[in-house]
Amino acid sequence: MNVLAAEWLKIRSIRSSHLILAISLGAIPLAVAVALSAIAMYDSAPASMRASARIAELEEVVLIVPQLAMGVMGVLAITSEYATGLIRTSLALVPRRWPVLAAKSVVVGGLGLVVGPVVVFTTYVVSRRMLESRYPIADFADRLPTLVTSSLTVAVFALLGLGLGAVLRSAAGAIAILVGLVYVIPMIVGNLPEPWSERLGSVMIGALPREITGDDLTSSVYGALLSPVAAAVVLALYAVLPPAAGLLLLRERDA
Repeated sequence: MNVLAAEWLKIRSIRSSHLILAISLGAIPLAVAVALSAIAMYDSAPASMRASARIAELEEVVLIVPQLAMGVMGVLAITSEYATGLIRTSLALVPRRWPVLAAKSVVVGGLGLVVGPVVVFTTYVVSRRMLESRYPIADFADRLPTLVTSSLTVAVFALLGLGLGAVLRSAAGAIAILVGLVYVIPMIVGNLPEPWSERLGSVMIGALPREITGDDLTSSVYGALLSPVAAAVVLALYAVLPPAAGLLLLRERDA
């Protein structure tokens, strides 16, 4: 418990943590701005176009903001200690080493579990209130499973960032990989010939929430080959394997 309390204090002491949390929550006003723009477009459109007007789920549109932000927090939770040399003190006080990374995982993963639902559910509620008189919006009961799984991806990104930071010991390198997972790799995969585009797209993080809930992905840029159980396992692996690799290297390498 002392190690966990120490890691919580470290996260709170890093000035960038407060900025990252603010950026994560900034996804909500961003969604409001998009909704206002969509309302203006709807009101100015002719009646014939209004009948067929559709809008994407805004909670999924802005989800990338808390995902990347919390991923960066996970990276900085470990790389900042390497940059300042504080990691030597941490490992000297905790010679077994694994409790240090385990405590960091609990802290950043726990923050992700809070930030994700706050952003996703608040965005859904606010956007529905604003848009339901103009655009068709799915009922809460229908959306609930995907809202939950989408929320969990924020914690996954936080743990993924922590693991990458522990493996690479470089904030720039770990953040570059995070951005690549969100932007670059999906674009590359989407332009591959079939069946590789479908196969690899099915294991991208962006596809997993809807695959877990069995939602329709026919119009998605991702694949949809995984069963709900398989998709849940892959999502868990994104959260578990990088920190596990980081722990292995932390025990083998000098600080």
